[in-house]
Order: sequence, then structure tokens, then C-alpha cells
Amino acid sequence: MTETAITVRRTAPGGSELPLTEAYDTALLDLDGVVYAGPNAIEHAVESLDSARGAGMRLAYVTNNASRPPRVVAEHLTELGVPAEPADVINSAQAAARVLAEKLPAGAKVLVVGGLGLEEALAERGLVAVRTLAEEPSAVVQGFDASVGWTQLAEASYAVQSGLPWVASNTDVTVPTARGIAPGNGMLVAAVRAATGVEPEVAGKPLPPMHRETVLRTGAKRPLVVGDRLDTDIEGAFNGGVDSLLVFTGVTTAAQLLAAPAEHRPTYLAEDLRGLLTAHAPVTAEDGGFGCGGFLAVARDGALRLEGVGADRWDGLRALCAAAWTALDADGEPVDGRKALAELGF
Repeated sequence: MTETAITVRRTAPGGSELPLTEAYDTALLDLDGVVYAGPNAIEHAVESLDSARGAGMRLAYVTNNASRPPRVVAEHLTELGVPAEPADVINSAQAAARVLAEKLPAGAKVLVVGGLGLEEALAERGLVAVRTLAEEPSAVVQGFDASVGWTQLAEASYAVQSGLPWVASNTDVTVPTARGIAPGNGMLVAAVRAATGVEPEVAGKPLPPMHRETVLRTGAKRPLVVGDRLDTDIEGAFNGGVDSLLVFTGVTTAAQLLAAPAEHRPTYLAEDLRGLLTAHAPVTAEDGGFGCGGFLAVARDGALRLEGVGADRWDGLRALCAAAWTALDADGEPVDGRKALAELGF
């Protein structure tokens, strides 16, 4: 039996007797760091998603990356061996465009700082993309694109300084690529913020506009958010009151997970997308600590200790999370889990 949507502060990872493909009707999957990194599929992603689809789970791809239109993302996924239609892809450009469409009349001009993804999302909402302040836009929208440079950032700054509403697709500080971790849209937004002293309205994960956009487009009844980032994917699930699966194929480390505040704690955790296809062992309170799959984790004297023997190191990590989160909630100070994590090979 699975847990219901998040309603209380989570003090331990959840358990599910059923594979997650049976417990949830729709997987809301992040892309960068979960399904692919740059042009390449992440190991086990293609086979896992094929199996999840075969089990009857609907797959929707929800990304904060606003640079590419859904049709381009769908083509990329299909080329990787993950069949997808444009309607299966929901991005932060669409969420930002909806926010703007609710503020502006049809046909209004919007200064775009970003790529084609923003332009097509605006057109879908009856808004007109422009590239200079001289074209008299009524608002500014900013999203990630590798082509964004000083000229576009300066134009955005002039427009924001003039008093125009400013919507950012997202504020992810980093983005995973095939070569490693690179600066994300949050760094570009920070440049405009620094120049103007103005805060943008943010549409993407973890904020409500993105969750609303996803629900409207997918119609999911029992969704599971799947992501690699605590501050976007997992916090977005928390804010939306839905369950989440954290995979370790992107930016989050085990040490960061142990120190996570309540809003960054996933329901489930797994090495990669194979975690969709399995049941998840529950964590139980026992002997002054927390047990899972034969492991026992204890927080004592400001450090985590791992006792017992288990066959799956991910069960050990689940137990460590419970001990760390409980201790963190008790006194507000993270416990030292370095030795215990090293014993598990993290």
C-alpha cells in the first residue's frame, strides 16, 4: 500500500508494497539529469520508461528548461528511444506564458530573453514575442537559452528598470549537461536582478504556476513527481501536495539529502529510473534508531552511525535519512553522516 499525498512533515522516506508504476497513474518526469544529460540518455532511462509505459503508467515530461519547444523535446526523446508527443512535454515557458496571458490583453507584445521555447509558448497564448524595448513590449519574460548574452541581459535590464512586469520561467542556478554541471537560468536572472534591484515573478518549479500548468495539461489523478533536484522537483511536489521520487542521476548528493529541510524530502529515493519499477522498503522506528532492509541507522553525539547488515545500500540510505531528518527536526542542526555514507559507498 502506498502513502497518500504529503500532508505532514516527512521524517522518513516512504514505503510502497506495490511497484510505483502500479501505485500511481502518471509519472511527471523532469528531463535534465533524470531522462537525459545533454544529447544523451541517462543509463537505464530508456528501458525503465519503456517498462513503465508497458505497465500502464502515463509518462509526462515536466522541465524547467524553457529553451526548446515541446515538439523539439518530444523529437529528442523519440530519437533516444523514448516515444513522446509534443503534448507529453510541459515546460516552464508554457507556465510563464500562462502567467503573462492572465495579465495582458491578447496580442500584447512581450520582450523575450531566451530562446524559441519562449516564443512558441507566448504564441500559443496569443502574445507576440519581441526582442527590443524599442518595439514597445508590455512585459518581459526570461528563460534559459545557451545563446543569451550581455546584449539580451542589458535589454531586459532596461525594460525592467522602465517598470515593465518581469516573469522568469525558472531560477535553477545550475543545469546538468553531458560535460558536467553548468550555470542555469537562475544565474542569468541574477544578473538582471543585480542590475535593477527588482525581483521577478517566477513560474517554474517549485512554484504553483508550474504545478497548475502540469495538472491542466495532463489531467493526472494520482501523479508521482520524478526528479533529481531537491529545490525544484521535490519542493514542487511538496508544494503541490503530491508524492515524489528522487533519483541520483543528476545534481543531488546523498549528503545533501541527509541535510534536507522538510520541503526538500522526497517520498521515495532510487539510484535511477529503475526505481519506478520496484516496490520500496518501508522505514521503521526500532531500538532507538531507524531500520530498513536489515540496516539500522542511529543519530548519536552529532553523527550518524550505521548498524546491522542489509543487501541493498539504498535501504541503508533510507534508514540514514530517517535518523538524520528526525535529528535535524529535533534541534535544527544537521548531523554528520560522512562516515555512514562512506560505509555504504556514497
